[in-house]
Amino acid sequence: MAQSNHAEILRARSALSLGTSSRALGAALLLLGATPAFAQDATPAPAPADQAEEGNLIVTGIRASLTSSANIKRNNVTIVDSVSSEDIGKLPDVSIADSLARIPGVTAQRLEGRDQRLSIRGLGPDFSTTLLNGREQVTVGDNRGVEYDQYPSEFFKNVNVYKSADASLIAAGISGTVDLRMLRPLDQKKDTFVVSLRGQMNEKDKLNPDGTRYGYKASATYVGKFAGDTLGIALGVSAQNTPTQIERYAAWGFPNDPLAGGNLFLGGAKPYVQSNLLKRYGGVATIEWAPSENFHSTFDALYSNFKETQHLRGIEFGVAPAWGSGGVIAPGYTVRDGLVTEATISNLVAVQRNDLNERKAENISLGWNNDLKLSDTIHLNVDASWSRATRTDFLLETYSGTGYNSSGAKDTIRIRQNSDGTYDIVPTIDYSNTGVIRLTDPRGWGYNGTTAVVQAGFLNRPDFVDDLKALRASLKGEISGSVLSAWEVGGNFSRRKKESNYTSYFLCPKGGGTNCTVASGTPTSLAVPNDVLLGETVSLDYLGVPRMLTVDPMKVYGLLNSVYDNRPDSLVRDNVVSEDVWTGYAKLTVDGTVGDKPLKGSLGLQVIRTKQQSSGQIAALVGGVVTISQVAGSVSYTNFLPSASFSLELEPSFYIKLGAAQTMVRPRLDQERITQAVSIDLSKIGLGGQPQNSPFSSNGGNYRLRPYQSTNIDISFEKYLGNSGGYLALTGFFKHLTDFVDPNNSVLYDFSPLLAALTPAQRAIVVAQNAQIGLVSSPKNTGRGDILGVEATASLPFTVFSQALDGFGIFASGTYVDSKIRYANNVTPITLPGQSKWVATGTAYFEKNGFQARATYRWRDSFLAELAGLSANPEYRLGRSEGVLDAQIGYEFRNGPLTGLSILAQAKNLTDQPFVTSEASDPRLVREYQRYGRDYYIGITYKF
Repeated sequence: MAQSNHAEILRARSALSLGTSSRALGAALLLLGATPAFAQDATPAPAPADQAEEGNLIVTGIRASLTSSANIKRNNVTIVDSVSSEDIGKLPDVSIADSLARIPGVTAQRLEGRDQRLSIRGLGPDFSTTLLNGREQVTVGDNRGVEYDQYPSEFFKNVNVYKSADASLIAAGISGTVDLRMLRPLDQKKDTFVVSLRGQMNEKDKLNPDGTRYGYKASATYVGKFAGDTLGIALGVSAQNTPTQIERYAAWGFPNDPLAGGNLFLGGAKPYVQSNLLKRYGGVATIEWAPSENFHSTFDALYSNFKETQHLRGIEFGVAPAWGSGGVIAPGYTVRDGLVTEATISNLVAVQRNDLNERKAENISLGWNNDLKLSDTIHLNVDASWSRATRTDFLLETYSGTGYNSSGAKDTIRIRQNSDGTYDIVPTIDYSNTGVIRLTDPRGWGYNGTTAVVQAGFLNRPDFVDDLKALRASLKGEISGSVLSAWEVGGNFSRRKKESNYTSYFLCPKGGGTNCTVASGTPTSLAVPNDVLLGETVSLDYLGVPRMLTVDPMKVYGLLNSVYDNRPDSLVRDNVVSEDVWTGYAKLTVDGTVGDKPLKGSLGLQVIRTKQQSSGQIAALVGGVVTISQVAGSVSYTNFLPSASFSLELEPSFYIKLGAAQTMVRPRLDQERITQAVSIDLSKIGLGGQPQNSPFSSNGGNYRLRPYQSTNIDISFEKYLGNSGGYLALTGFFKHLTDFVDPNNSVLYDFSPLLAALTPAQRAIVVAQNAQIGLVSSPKNTGRGDILGVEATASLPFTVFSQALDGFGIFASGTYVDSKIRYANNVTPITLPGQSKWVATGTAYFEKNGFQARATYRWRDSFLAELAGLSANPEYRLGRSEGVLDAQIGYEFRNGPLTGLSILAQAKNLTDQPFVTSEASDPRLVREYQRYGRDYYIGITYKF
């Protein structure tokens, strides 16, 4: 009955939204008093990005890129920002994510030394979508958010970020839609062949003996036209080796420790060094055929294969006695404002880690678009696409220490907080001494759910398959003699299926026992053989540890037994989520005048029918036996998304753009899983009848989740500065969010069917206290709230001031975002992951006669950062404000024997800005510190 009422509420809400929006759109047309436009001068199409017109001059490079981006923005009735390639095979930054981070309202969170998690207008990657040539894409990531590392930047002509909605934009997001656009060979003026090679060096020497500081990137692109310029072919190949060196520090937390006077005390910390190497190769092919003005066909293919290897070495120190370290705090510790900043602790047991992470991923995307002119005014367009990504991880942890389960020698350490919030940790034990250190489970972490196991290591081997097929068809027609100049109707069907499989193993020494259990006689430790040692010893001296045991983790892996981890929490992570989506849309194009002022726009409606399905397992541990039940479920629902966009040229080159739309984006795929892990905690028997004290609980996903909903209103004032390619823009936006997913939602549940798993005495206590009523944790659409923001942009070639300044210019933007999101069970507003209240970006450049130089500075306010926690589950912490400076200088030879050759030198992160997170309550309590160093690049390009 409750589900039926809920469905009625959803239908009523959808109808109300549609009715209200339709009335508003109709009123907008009446108020504008629009009249049809006749014999207007057509807006000039933007010049190709590699040769844009600026007055009577031909400009190339960054000025051409900015001019092309300005033309895209100017000619679009929706609010859009773009990055255009400076030349064939050359976006203006090291990666796509770097380029996007310069766009107004877009910020990037750095992970593993690279810009990866993009936020648009304060909303993280879960709230935007990424398209390739207008088609939704799968990802090699865990959820929907695209990892831009999977796309070689050399293959793209433009990257557009649509910030307001349009009915013909399928699979759009709430915050925005990123559309990666490959070049079209028939648009190029001449046949071209471009080869490029770039070397990379990190300022830090390799931090691990099996790492490197040197890398490279090579690419080749060919564009040609044939058969009287009716057939075009573009081919590209790319390969790269990208190293990263990271000095890392991670704190466990800061408890109030009674043995330190109740002051905050470092709970534990892990200093470690990380060396990454990303290897990727890929290729693209585009075939474009236009045999007549009545038919145009384009086929695109993209393939990318990458492997990332991470070597991580460090030591985990449990420090605070309040968190079970067993340590003894010596008198004389230093306290500042309730935080212990310096102390000596004895009787400690540390865990050394020599870890290896390998990720292998493959991505393929195919698309075929056909446009047929049925008559002088009607076009039929049919588009078919397929996108597939596969990924397999090998995440190996190996442990060593002085003995099993705190039985070995104990350490005395001295801790002292540094000015950056990290702690120096100076040990007494020599952690590289194989006479003291053994392969073992130093703190007795191993537990399989029923008994202790010797966990001398752990192995996670997740793999993912993400597959998306889509078919789209549309009809477009022209309307004469009306303010409504064109119409479009269309439909799209897509089927997405993501399979997530998680396999994990306990690793223990060989030589006896079964299933790694201590009780069966599994050896508790193993001496470190000489043949697993590496020739160099890793140092953690940047935080006080002079050296540590340095071994080859794969050789250690060969010394250990692997035992399958069948704990319920591990088993229920396997799941399949699929979505069948039918989208129908209709759109009317507006082209007229209001008081002799040119008006363009569109009115549209999307109707989206979704069938959402998930399958997996419900697992429980009862009496030491794991029980598994296969489950599956599906739900269907319909959404109505009206939209309107208008662009009014109030004065020559001065536009006011308005957008209003109902938008949606689907939840994270791991939240849509049906799986549940049921837990029975016997230690809670007798604690009372409160649900949180029940011995029964369960947690998992919710296959019935609905999409996030948002009513968006956007307004933009844009002034274009003649033919210079410059402009000024001021944009405001408002989003009213509903059906916001609460990932920590809990509901009461009667676990009476599980009472049989208890003894009669236990059962009697639970029933007497009514403690069979426990909590089921699963995400639910309970939240709502608002986002309000302003973006300001200035793209200024200095020729607008004086011709004497020809070649100089700046591109600068600033964004302010405020949000208030509340869940139904919590009146305190949450902080949106990825949102900085203030963001600013500035680029200063000079380009003339083949010479170019520029510097870009990006700054963002503090924000809620998302990191991968235990078992790859997301964790959120306060990220510190940061500013990153990049620079480059180059020269292109335009005459003589070297014509077509260009050279380039780049530097990234010149500020050596670390990535730092802390507890939200106190910025002194640093939880994560990553320092990447500066990267330097030297490259050459030759264009035939």
